[in-house]
Amino acid sequence: MEFLETFKQWMVDHPTSAAIIKYLLWVLFIVGLLQFFRRILRRNLPDSNTRYKSQKGVEVIGYIILIILSLSYFTGNIKDFTLAIGLLTAGITITLQELILSIAGSMYIFFVKVYKPGDRIEINGIKGDVIDIDSIYTTMMEIGEWVSSDNYSGRIVKLSNAFVFRGPIYNYSRDFPFIWDEFDIPVRYGSDTELAKEIIMKIAAENLSEYVNASKNEWKTIVERYYIEDARVEPSLAITLTDNWIQFNLRYIVDYKRRRLTKHLLNELIISEIEKTGGKVQLASATVEIVRIPTIQVDKDQ
Repeated sequence: MEFLETFKQWMVDHPTSAAIIKYLLWVLFIVGLLQFFRRILRRNLPDSNTRYKSQKGVEVIGYIILIILSLSYFTGNIKDFTLAIGLLTAGITITLQELILSIAGSMYIFFVKVYKPGDRIEINGIKGDVIDIDSIYTTMMEIGEWVSSDNYSGRIVKLSNAFVFRGPIYNYSRDFPFIWDEFDIPVRYGSDTELAKEIIMKIAAENLSEYVNASKNEWKTIVERYYIEDARVEPSLAITLTDNWIQFNLRYIVDYKRRRLTKHLLNELIISEIEKTGGKVQLASATVEIVRIPTIQVDKDQ
């Protein structure tokens, strides 16, 4: 009891400190309540998409409540409010600059819709699929690094939301979930080039028609929304003459998540069809081939 009386007297003698302690207790209570609601939602909502959005909604509501509490509480209890705000601002500017930028970045991501969970992005030199966005970090499943093509490396990367203000953000899936890809097919000189063109374009047309049809409407939306010229989404073939072979460059549009699989399928089918031509079309390589050894005549008498 004596301790309580002493504590009450201390609270009366130090109103500013008492106000800060009460404020911190309220903050702890609200944060604990929010965590309780998040745990309930996590257990009772079976759908992952609904569960994720609900938890983010609770988080946003919690921030709003804390902001309102801070403004109303301090403005009514701290006498020298101007000095307190000045000191608080200086401390925040020096110490919590990264945190403020991260929170501002999360709001920017949310309202501008820079990216969302499920998007494939590249930011700050890191490429991956976004699996979570909170008030401070963006969590990504990394793609690439020591793994070739668009495969997961297995590492989960947490990146500060402040990076949305510090450089470009490449989004593979927002607005237009397709990308253009290409590869080269070296064909020997002397091959039937018309037959080679027919084989390549036929295989491309048959296996890429789904992506072409789906991307046409998406691209129309892009053209109407942004200042950009119309582009061809059908497969195209360009031929270049080199010192060693005729280079066929196939360019096509594909779903951003199926780039590697589609390239593998096209290469496999093209090789199979070329082998069926009976030598009319032959693939070239950079290896040295001795076609004929010249005949050497030696005069024994000399």
